[in-house]
Amino acid sequence: MAPTLALPGYTHVYSGKVRDLYAPIDPATGEARPDQLLLVASDRLSAYDHVLETPIPDKGAVLTQLSLWWFDQLADLVPHHVVSTDVPAAVAGRAVLCERLEMLPVECIGRAYLTGGGLDDYRSTGGVCGVPLPEGLQDGSALPEPIFTPTTKAPVGEHDLPMTLAEVEAEIGADLTARVSDLTRRILARGNAIAEDRGILIADTKVEFGVRRSEGAEPQLVLADEVLTPDSSRFWPAATWQPGARQESYDKQYVRDWLTSTASGWDKDSGDAPPPLPQDVVERTRAKYVEAFEALTGRRFA
Repeated sequence: MAPTLALPGYTHVYSGKVRDLYAPIDPATGEARPDQLLLVASDRLSAYDHVLETPIPDKGAVLTQLSLWWFDQLADLVPHHVVSTDVPAAVAGRAVLCERLEMLPVECIGRAYLTGGGLDDYRSTGGVCGVPLPEGLQDGSALPEPIFTPTTKAPVGEHDLPMTLAEVEAEIGADLTARVSDLTRRILARGNAIAEDRGILIADTKVEFGVRRSEGAEPQLVLADEVLTPDSSRFWPAATWQPGARQESYDKQYVRDWLTSTASGWDKDSGDAPPPLPQDVVERTRAKYVEAFEALTGRRFA
């Protein structure tokens, strides 16, 4: 995927589904710095393993500003990767200069409520990713406590696959697996403790961790990428939550629902690219992102 911007003083490193990475150029050597990255959140939106043609205005800024707010709320649990918010004017508000880390090759997913792919797994096996759960749970049921349900990190266009703890241990080792499992669940529990007071339930979330290595010291886990945003999590209004019913949403579920409706005319199993989003879907999705930001932070989004 091509970068969206040419930034003086930076060289493009990588573009993912919704983010672009640039390395700052060391003026003394003319070479890219090996220790830092500029993480730019675009307005691109991904759904059903596709990057959609239609961007959501201000989405990148909402995700960046909300992540920065959450990093502060979680600072006593885990360090984060942000070095500075002093970034080029062209990406101001939607980019951070961050520490370059050794990223873990596992998607760390925590679930506090049962829905989505976790619900499908539960109906088939009675648990999620090998974690047994009580009988009789419905779509939207609260779990007794947050659970860790990791998946693979699939390339763009491919689907992440569920992993058991044993598979994660084989990938990153038993010690790191225990630590990321604990931190993922604690981050989700802390997030819900804060969000519930603001009228939002966080059903599940994806967390990214990197490793900071220092000679003679134990590898340190560092929170990276984004955290507890509408792109990485399912946000539900607490006032309308009802197990067994379809939950309202603050996140991109509104786009997913339109894509799978008869109005879109798209078959998600066809292999074809999704159609462009109608303007009303774009506007309502943007409004949901902004609403979540303002409800959680108590700040007006500008």
